[in-house]
Amino acid sequence: MNPVESIGEFLETWPALDLPGVAHGLVRRVQGVPVALDKTEVLARLRPWHEAAVGRLGFSLDNVFTAEQTHGAEIARITAASPRWTPVVDGLMTDEPGILLGIHTADCAPVFVVDPVRKAVALLHSGRKSTEAGITPRAVRLMAEAYGSRAADLIVQIGPCIRPPLFEVDIAEMIRRDAVAAGVPADRVLDCGTCTGAGVDRYYSYRVEKGKTGRLLALLGLV
Repeated sequence: MNPVESIGEFLETWPALDLPGVAHGLVRRVQGVPVALDKTEVLARLRPWHEAAVGRLGFSLDNVFTAEQTHGAEIARITAASPRWTPVVDGLMTDEPGILLGIHTADCAPVFVVDPVRKAVALLHSGRKSTEAGITPRAVRLMAEAYGSRAADLIVQIGPCIRPPLFEVDIAEMIRRDAVAAGVPADRVLDCGTCTGAGVDRYYSYRVEKGKTGRLLALLGLV
């Protein structure tokens, strides 16, 4: 299976983020790639499809920025001069065109935050701990401080994540409530409604697959 030719089968997008100057996507489960391996080896095997997605979105691999993801609420402001991998953060944000933010998930929620007015974006890794630590309202606040973003202008898209009854708390609903409490209009906070654990044919689930799984790749940038 050729990754470049087949990436369209595995790249998920949402209408709310189909905005001028914004590129986004989520690379779903790639069928046929073994995942009963350690994380480093799995990511190496998935890399051809992840790289194909970057190209499909119109970016250079040299302009992809990722995070360590330690289940906290820290968010890094990314510029062209930033390191390609930022330690001890679970969120990335930028207002520079040509930069593509990347976050890996496998039950935790990828949260896409877009300011179509000020032209700024943030991409968050929001599992239970990061959600309880308030990573989404923190992103709203930091985007206001850094870019002049107004909460009322933001669009928040919650991607696939594990949900009840397969998980004891509703991460997506917590994120939605937090975003609204931070000032984002309720009709601009969108939830795809997909449970990763209930859809392991299309997604990866750390809990359901007992840690032996792959990683989804969420991507968000400005063009």
